[in-house]
Amino acid sequence: MLIGVIADDFTGASDIGVTLTTGLPEEGGLRTALYIGVPEQAADPQIGAGVIALKSRSLPASEAIALSLQACDWLLASGCRQIVFKYCSTFDSTPQGNIGPVAEALARKLGTGGVVVCPSFPAMKRTLYQGHLFVNDQLLNESGMENHPLTPMTDADIRRVLARQSQHPQGYISWQQVQQGSDEISRQLKRLAEQQIGLVVVDAITDQDLLQIAGACADAPLLTGASAIARGLPHNFIRRGETAGEIAPQFSVSGKGVILAGSCSRTTLRQIDYHRQQYAVLPLDVEQIIRGDTDTAELLKFVDDNQQKYPLIYTSGDPAQVTALQQYYGREKVSQAIEQFFAALAVQLVGAGVRRLVVGGGETSGSVVSGLGIESLVIGAELSTGVPALRVKQGQITLGLALKSGNFGDEAFFSRALARLTA
Repeated sequence: MLIGVIADDFTGASDIGVTLTTGLPEEGGLRTALYIGVPEQAADPQIGAGVIALKSRSLPASEAIALSLQACDWLLASGCRQIVFKYCSTFDSTPQGNIGPVAEALARKLGTGGVVVCPSFPAMKRTLYQGHLFVNDQLLNESGMENHPLTPMTDADIRRVLARQSQHPQGYISWQQVQQGSDEISRQLKRLAEQQIGLVVVDAITDQDLLQIAGACADAPLLTGASAIARGLPHNFIRRGETAGEIAPQFSVSGKGVILAGSCSRTTLRQIDYHRQQYAVLPLDVEQIIRGDTDTAELLKFVDDNQQKYPLIYTSGDPAQVTALQQYYGREKVSQAIEQFFAALAVQLVGAGVRRLVVGGGETSGSVVSGLGIESLVIGAELSTGVPALRVKQGQITLGLALKSGNFGDEAFFSRALARLTA
């Protein structure tokens, strides 16, 4: 194994997994495995990149650090020469968040400095310029992320966000410096490392910028960012003749399908509204879920009766309504109730013959995967930007999954992804 990834949620793990699997168009990527939590067994020696999906995004910093260091130990023991700490392209992390602390802890463990911090993902219109993160043409804190129920982002300046979380000062490499190419980026990172600067925010507004950054990090023990930062990393090893590029596998899964959505992002809400116009949707009352009053038999019947209409079950709602529930019941209680509900529902759905699941939202995806007891998955071809087809075998059952970050996908994503899991 050459590249090891520590991802702070499940959708992000599948996102960067397909990025490493795909690599560059002209040469392919690495055979990549996705692990749910830190594996107990040794890695398959045929694997070129391993992605460990943690559920650490919303954990206190001390807990996230402990989990991330444990994952790092396993990846290093598996032979990884480069570690990537993957977080969301909207940098989901409050002032008390753990991105800065985890990145600093990994840098200390690996004895390195001048570590890239770059959440840019141009294909999803997330770009970093002058240290500020944009979503489409809006600053992060004006994009709807300021209303996120768990990690509200109220500041677009990633340097300031990191400064509130971290113990040490940060460095910065501007877009103008990035335009000078990999050699210049490498020189700047080395200079900052020599000044005892640990984390370095690096601007990127195009895919080419990210390839230049990846080239500058060819020998870096550690870098951090969203999934797009990884596109050029397999090339560094392929170029040196240390491995050969491979093409992402195609596969299909037959059986009943369902869509589950728990994200409250603007994108997911638009996708649900679009789906409602043509297909079957069933909204759930979160208060009933909290009280334990939801009729699961009714949900299973809805799925069976609407197989030709791409059945979608969701708790996603207006952020103001979610906030009101959190204020009344407590944020943790609401979050736990929804996660436990989806975990249990996934088990019942599979028991009732569902074999294809499309899941919207990082927390919801984590709940579904955990509930099903999945330990590792095969990463297939990309269904939509940043969302691969995933396959897992459990005994005699084969499941096909698509785990979508709340902000990913176009309006028709849900029906298209569910259909493509059989294509």
